[in-house]
Amino acid sequence: MPDKTVTACLLIIGNEILSGRTQDANLAFLGRRLNDIGIRLTEARVIPDIEAVVVDTLNTVRTTFDYVFTTGGIGPTHDDITSSCVAKAFGLPLSLHPEAHARLQAHYPPGQLNEARLRMAHTPEGAQLIDNPVSTAPGFQIENVFVMAGIPQIMQAMFEGIVHRLVGGQPLLSRSITVTLPEGRVAKDLGALQDTYPDVEMGSYPFNRQGNIGTRLVLRAADPARLTAAAGELDDLVKALGGGGEWDQDLPNEGGAT
Repeated sequence: MPDKTVTACLLIIGNEILSGRTQDANLAFLGRRLNDIGIRLTEARVIPDIEAVVVDTLNTVRTTFDYVFTTGGIGPTHDDITSSCVAKAFGLPLSLHPEAHARLQAHYPPGQLNEARLRMAHTPEGAQLIDNPVSTAPGFQIENVFVMAGIPQIMQAMFEGIVHRLVGGQPLLSRSITVTLPEGRVAKDLGALQDTYPDVEMGSYPFNRQGNIGTRLVLRAADPARLTAAAGELDDLVKALGGGGEWDQDLPNEGGAT
C-alpha cells in the first residue's frame, strides 16, 4: 500500500459537541498522528446522537475511506448509542463481549458492575477490542471502522494501541513561510503557482497581529523534491512582490494554524 494515498475520516459523535458545551480536542491529534504514518485525514464530520444519522453516515463513509474513526458515545448512559449504531450499520447483533466483560469485572469492586456499566462491554458480534489503559472500558474495531472514546486522554491512549493495525502510505511534508504581505497581494500569483504544482497543496492563512498584517503560506506534499521546487518558486514570488519572511525548516504536515 505504500504508493497508494491512504485516506481516513473521523466521525465525532455527540450532541454536546454540536451544542458547544464540549470542545473537541481529538481532531487535531488524529490528523497529526495519522499523517505520521502516511494516512491522510481527508474528512471529519460532527454528528448528533441520533441513530438514523449515525448509521447512515457510517455506512456512507466506511465505503468511501480506507479507515474510519469514531469518537464519543460508548459510555454507560442512555445517550451512548454508538456501539448499537455500528452494529446496526454492519447488520450485526450487539452482544456481551466475553473479554470486555471480564475486564470490567476485574476493574470494578464486587457489586459495582451495574447494568449501566455493563453496557460498555457490549460490542457488535465479532468485534476486535481496542485496549483502554486509562479507564479499562474498551473500544472496538469492525473491519475498517475503529470506535473510540470521546475523552481525549482515553481516545489518544486507545489510538496509540492500534497504530500497529494501520497501514499507511507516504506522509505529507510541509514547508511554511510567514510574509509581510496581505493575502490579497499574493492570491493571484499563488493560484498560478498551484496550477503549476497540482501535486503540492498550497494554503494561505491571513493574520492581523496588533496591527501587523501578513500571511502564512503553507505548502504540503509527499514528494520532497516537488515540495522543494515549489518552495523555491514561492520564495521568488514573495520577493518579487516586495514581501519578506523566513522559511520554517522541513516539517511533517503542520496544519494551517497561524
